[in-house]
Amino acid sequence: MDRTDRTADRRVLAVGWAVLLATAATGCVSMPSSGDPHTLEVSQNAADSLQVHVYPVAPHKGESPRDLLAGFLDSSNADQANYDTAKQYLTSAAAGNWKPDEGVVVLDGAPVLSGTAVADDDTTVRMTVGGKQVAGLDAQHTYKVHTGETYREAFTFVKVPDGPDKGEWRISDLPNGLIVDQTNFKNTYKPVHRYFFAANDPSTARPQAAQVLVPDPIYLRRRIDPLTEAAQAAAAGPSRWLDPVATSALDGVRVRSAVIGDNRVATVKLEGGDPAACKQMAQQLFQTLADQQSKLDRLDLSTGGGGCSLSSTEAALVAPGVLAGAENGVQAFIQLSDGRLTRYYQEGTGPTPVPGVLGQVPQAGQFRPGTVAVRRDTAVAAVVGADGRDLVEAELTDGGKYGEPIVHSAAPEAGKGLASPSWDGRQDLWLVDRDPARPRVLMVRDRAVVEAAVEGLDGRTVQSLRISSDGTRIALLVGRAGGPTRLLLGLVQHGGTSKEPTARITALTDIAPQLTEVAAVAWGDTDQLVVLGKETDRLQQLYFLSTDGSQSTDYPLQGGSAMTALSATEARLSADPTNPANPAVLTSSEEGLYRLKDNQWHEVSDKPQAKAFIYPG
Repeated sequence: MDRTDRTADRRVLAVGWAVLLATAATGCVSMPSSGDPHTLEVSQNAADSLQVHVYPVAPHKGESPRDLLAGFLDSSNADQANYDTAKQYLTSAAAGNWKPDEGVVVLDGAPVLSGTAVADDDTTVRMTVGGKQVAGLDAQHTYKVHTGETYREAFTFVKVPDGPDKGEWRISDLPNGLIVDQTNFKNTYKPVHRYFFAANDPSTARPQAAQVLVPDPIYLRRRIDPLTEAAQAAAAGPSRWLDPVATSALDGVRVRSAVIGDNRVATVKLEGGDPAACKQMAQQLFQTLADQQSKLDRLDLSTGGGGCSLSSTEAALVAPGVLAGAENGVQAFIQLSDGRLTRYYQEGTGPTPVPGVLGQVPQAGQFRPGTVAVRRDTAVAAVVGADGRDLVEAELTDGGKYGEPIVHSAAPEAGKGLASPSWDGRQDLWLVDRDPARPRVLMVRDRAVVEAAVEGLDGRTVQSLRISSDGTRIALLVGRAGGPTRLLLGLVQHGGTSKEPTARITALTDIAPQLTEVAAVAWGDTDQLVVLGKETDRLQQLYFLSTDGSQSTDYPLQGGSAMTALSATEARLSADPTNPANPAVLTSSEEGLYRLKDNQWHEVSDKPQAKAFIYPG
């Protein structure tokens, strides 16, 4: 069998994968505006169940530079740990200098190879690999979305002057990293998470809440010892983006191995590290490995100087989302058109007003509630007045009343001032003042108001926001007057003292550059945003985006242009299938309110009375 035949065989695997992926893909249906609920298919990443093992093919005698380059690209993306076969396409010097783990370039289609014809007497040839880049991984395995910018890199070929490959073309100069198309990227790589502790807030006077782990999404090769790779990635520290708000007990640690047995017990062997921090190291590693296992009961950690064990019960104490507020099960609320706030239990039972003033119809001359944000412990609600001028709080208890205004907006136009109150899990409230003369992002802590500096807005203003339950990350919808609204994700950094706290929003990143307009955003998980937006020349749709910008489902969900708002929750949903709070996404439209459950939109039966769906936070 010659080299062309073997390359064709390998490419048959890639084509087969593409066909399987296309077969698994499902279409979208729009959100129903009336009538019975319609099925809404959510396409899971087909790569999780449809995998193609790719074997590398060594270079064949007499190959041209073009065939050699095609074979190298194929072999470098095969399932081989040390790229030994791919290095056979390189000169010995190039093989020693090439750094395949430097990053990954993801192209929208097969790489385009170009170069001049090779003459018989040529001893050096240059060729280029090009295409449209849609994504990339850096050396830390962190994913980044690209918008189809042109990618072009040169490869130099020489004829080997001596040795066993004498007279053969080999690559002598090439870029570090790998080049892959989207289809092979999905087959070769899988999204996983490593976990780090949220940094403490030095300015809070409250007792520090329990530590909580924050997910840091990465992509790893799915068939090259993924457990050990994930543990090693956790030991390597957080991504450059997350690093300012994260800490790790794994600093200075080397991971030797990580395995999970049939008894659902993980065993990790380390070198180095602080023995006193064994439990903290185990907590990070437990969540990192549990991310790839449906159920993990215990982690046994072995270090050079001893070790420790961590049960799933202990791991749950610092698990991501522990501050999301679901101690008594996830609750949902409906705000009625008459202003009352009600608890949502199930269809057919009718809304149940909350205790206190928010469960009562406002009387003439009384404060009229507009946007409501229920604190994650469901004991208190923050309320922006219907005119957007004042922020108050009200306890959700019998006899609970509105407190004195905490924040006042001087916006000249009613309804254009305060907006989008959002609670983190440490009882800090965040909101926006859209006053054109003084746009601000505010943090309210125990009725003290702190104006948060937002770095990198570049003349844009914040229109709305949503804070993560751990308080480390914040989603912002920003725009210029009359322009489109875009989604940015930033970090929250605290400073100052308990008497004079400060807060900054830094490291703004555009995680959805493909969206030309974003209408709403909510946190659907500790690492996932639910985004209502649209791409150029497309209908508005519902997107599930990881915090690195990668799409959590293969295809977005068509939501219809009538969708205007949404609410979601990071909290772990009740295991009780009869619990109506199980759906993670609640939406509002001109036609009424809908909830997403079992991949179907369900219209809320008391649509005429309902104004908004609300999850705590």
